[in-house]
Amino acid sequence: MESLPDPTLYAIPFFIVTVALEFFMSRYRDDIKYDVKDMATSLTLGTGSVVAGLLTGGLAVAVIYWVYQFRLFDIPFTWWAWILALFVDDFFYYVFHRGAHRIRWVWAAHVNHHSSEHYNLSTALRQPWTSTFALTWIFSLPMFLIGFHPAMIAFVGGVNLLYQYWIHTEAISRMPRWFEAVMNTPSHHRVHHATNPRYLDRNYAGIFIIWDKMFGTFEEERDDEKIRYGIIKNLNSYNVLWAAFHEWVGMTKDLWSAPWRYKLNYLIKPPGWSHDGSRESSETIRARWAKQERTAWQNMTSSSSAEDQQAAQLPDG
Repeated sequence: MESLPDPTLYAIPFFIVTVALEFFMSRYRDDIKYDVKDMATSLTLGTGSVVAGLLTGGLAVAVIYWVYQFRLFDIPFTWWAWILALFVDDFFYYVFHRGAHRIRWVWAAHVNHHSSEHYNLSTALRQPWTSTFALTWIFSLPMFLIGFHPAMIAFVGGVNLLYQYWIHTEAISRMPRWFEAVMNTPSHHRVHHATNPRYLDRNYAGIFIIWDKMFGTFEEERDDEKIRYGIIKNLNSYNVLWAAFHEWVGMTKDLWSAPWRYKLNYLIKPPGWSHDGSRESSETIRARWAKQERTAWQNMTSSSSAEDQQAAQLPDG
């Protein structure tokens, strides 16, 4: 079994039909929002991602098969191995996804997926063109050293991406509590696409939300806080090329102008990092917000305590 079908390619007709259906529903439901130009940008980025993968993916495949020859075990194509592969792949997807938000070089490719200010099924198809160049495939190499066949991991990786498609929607509020506890859901993933300080860099899960709960990156969606989608500095453009390459352009400019001792940091530090502290990363934004929340809470409790003391001093009757 040297090759297996790519589930995402077979699902393309399903993507087209369901995006069209949700777009039609948006005409009658206020909780589903579409912008035709934004949708066109997402679909074009998705198509370009498939083409880019066909043109550049050979390099990643060559490295993967080279690494595979040094595997520790020979994991067979049996039923239990498929289940194990799905879990292991999802764990390493979490590792990759967290790295994609914390390492600017990888973020330069991944940011495409977050660049829409809308959240619907077409957003799921807004995929990067530069994944091979950004070395995103390096995160999967440990699986091949363990002994999972590349074809097996490629297939379950496609299943993972397929699963994530349906959670890009506002049409579904919450799933049953038991499902929300274990699986990634539209509610959990809306948090991941939010730019609200409370939600920044949270919920990296692919299929199983348990990884976020295990590693301290889980945040529950709140009904009292409206989500703002997009990126910290939105593109304000529907230009497909700008959406695909804007972060590479920005990173190149930073490398050109930065002092030599800081150049590497502009590649490996989180997005928004700067050597002079003139910009903000998601970490600093969250920290500032948390401090403001604590201050507001302390002021509120102090005020309540003062009111209680005044009330206690009043005479009865």
